[in-house]
Amino acid sequence: MVGYDPEARCVSTVEAAAAGSASGLVTRVLVSPLDVLKIRFQLQIEQLSSRNPTAKYHGILQAVQRIFREEGLTAFWKGHVPAQFLSIGFGAVQIYPNLRHAVVIMYQTEGPRTFYRGLTPTLVAIFPYAGLQFFFYNILQQFSKWVIPAEAKTGASIKNLVCGSCAGVVSKSLTYPLDVVKKRLQVGGFEHARAAFGQVRTYGGFLDCMRQIMREEGPGGFFKGLSPSLLKAAFSSGLIFFWYELFCGLLCALKSPDSTKRKEG
Repeated sequence: MVGYDPEARCVSTVEAAAAGSASGLVTRVLVSPLDVLKIRFQLQIEQLSSRNPTAKYHGILQAVQRIFREEGLTAFWKGHVPAQFLSIGFGAVQIYPNLRHAVVIMYQTEGPRTFYRGLTPTLVAIFPYAGLQFFFYNILQQFSKWVIPAEAKTGASIKNLVCGSCAGVVSKSLTYPLDVVKKRLQVGGFEHARAAFGQVRTYGGFLDCMRQIMREEGPGGFFKGLSPSLLKAAFSSGLIFFWYELFCGLLCALKSPDSTKRKEG
């Protein structure tokens, strides 16, 4: 089992929590550009294809080039601050200059309820995603122990990285449609700000959003942005486990040699 293991580790519960927080922070910085691409794709009503002349974004490389040309390098970290705090406004910040501007406009135009848009699909998705991620991670860890001899201790970090990445990809694929619905609902009420990005739609709620996507964009509409999302899931899941294990290892190494047992949490 990844994470806190009283029998196997020499770090306390507080240190384990600190290692987890640090791993999440570092990982978020590294994968933010992929999150920006994913959200831009999810919010585009038009088909993600070069054959559609009205589509702003066609694919990952084309989107990277266009965003860099039009908005500069810092655009790939738009919404990074609210993302670090897991803010519901991350998607909205994609279409506003900064976090403060987005929060003020959101509150003035629609009140405090606007910060909870997309809450239903978020709650529906978060539990299976988190559960599936750790489930597949543990399955892959057990499989790797069967494939790789117990004596082969070198490369343990790489094994954690690969297992975490694969677990993230599988989990994200299974729950991705809910993420698309969540992002569409989160930016509701900001149609005027999104006009430059293409067509806009107004959704009456979770089910209405699903119906409109199916009717206008087909089943593929629920998987817009899946490519950068899978890249993000692979990198973020793998890196989170990688950095977590690394930070825990560093904490153990910093302790005195005779401190072999985990402290009481």
